[in-house]
Amino acid sequence: MERIVKIGIIGCGGIANGKHMPSLAKLKNVQMVAFCDIVLERAQKAKEKYGTPDAKVYEDYRELLKDKEIEVVHVLTPNLEHAQISVDALYAGKHVMCEKPMAKTAADAKRMLDAAKATGKRLTIGYQHRHKAESTYAKQYIEAGELGEIYYANCLAIRRRGTPNWGVFLNEEEQGGGPIIDIATHSLDLTLYLMNNYEPEMVVGKTHKKMEHPEAGNPWGDNGVSTTPLEEAACAFIRMKNGATILLETSWALNTAEPVQEGSCVLCGSRAGLQIKNNQLKINKVEFDRPVNIDVDTKAGGVAFYEGAKGSAAEIEAARWIRSIIDDTDPVVLPEQAYVVSQILEAIYESSKTGKAVYFD
Repeated sequence: MERIVKIGIIGCGGIANGKHMPSLAKLKNVQMVAFCDIVLERAQKAKEKYGTPDAKVYEDYRELLKDKEIEVVHVLTPNLEHAQISVDALYAGKHVMCEKPMAKTAADAKRMLDAAKATGKRLTIGYQHRHKAESTYAKQYIEAGELGEIYYANCLAIRRRGTPNWGVFLNEEEQGGGPIIDIATHSLDLTLYLMNNYEPEMVVGKTHKKMEHPEAGNPWGDNGVSTTPLEEAACAFIRMKNGATILLETSWALNTAEPVQEGSCVLCGSRAGLQIKNNQLKINKVEFDRPVNIDVDTKAGGVAFYEGAKGSAAEIEAARWIRSIIDDTDPVVLPEQAYVVSQILEAIYESSKTGKAVYFD
């Protein structure tokens, strides 16, 4: 029988209950043996629903990290706490899955990367859109050379109305920003991953907070959204060192008739192009001197069902992460890659604030 990976959960709020714990619970080679939250009641409820009978509950994550039977820690806290908890966990000898974004700041993300290198422990970030069936197919299509050189991309995460107004989403100190750091981070990660390009040269960006009533029409209700200091929307131009360009567009609230879900992108290559928009994959190319558009049915076949992973993107993410621990292999999302995402996101904010382009070394 395959060995059991014992996991500690740090942060038992929305993302833990909505994504990580339900996905881990479906894996036979996983046990959740410890739960930590600053609100002890949340940790206790998580234990009762997902934990082993003898699972422990903590208010202080440092106490959880002392437990030597815990091999893996999932860091599912607000962005501000990602770095310190992850660094402490890595130095405590744990492998770490940290929810996106990697950290509130690029400097903190670098601390996490350095800690992973120093300890030799695995660190990955929760960019689950890489694990969608359409993303997997697109990656294989690109690696087969079908797009040629990818020199233009558009990454999209646009809500018409959808400002999250619960928890700490509207707390700039805890989160670090609005839709750029919240949902554009997914689309940018997927775009860079598919392009296999992690060498930015320059970023120009602009955030916007212009709408008179951004809270109107919000499916989550009116909770003072218009008073938040965070951006409602943003746009950025990213030039890579090889000359490729990326246009980033994102919003929580924008007067647009065509919203686009996070984890969406358009890639244009020298041979063909493709787009992943709202979980639909389309390929465009020219055959026999005629433009051809192909809708790829990713619900058929088994392109995403490799390595024994089945189900939603979150479930496949969890299965592949645990498989990397058992097989002693690299996780799908490398910390070096996630660090570049954080660098670019921070550069967008900096460029908007200063009105100048941000250049990378």
